[in-house]
Amino acid sequence: MNKTELVARIAEVSSLTKKDSEAALNAMLSAVQESLVAGEKVVLTGFGTFEVRNRKERVGHNPRTGASISIPAQKSPAFKAGKVLKEAVR
Repeated sequence: MNKTELVARIAEVSSLTKKDSEAALNAMLSAVQESLVAGEKVVLTGFGTFEVRNRKERVGHNPRTGASISIPAQKSPAFKAGKVLKEAVR
């Protein structure tokens, strides 16, 4: 499912127009992004948790040359599915 299909599904289920559904989806995605940038967790009970995880610096290898390279530490967005979502998918 892509964004267009998701907007159509939201419109169908919520009785909103596609335009309003897209605005709601964009607002939700923007709010999640802003919270993650601010270092906050976003917890959607029953669905899951969005958070930023810190990845340590590590050593990798260039596949062409086999040379060792240093991969710098970085922040990475992560999602952990909630219990209800996990059980629904099973």
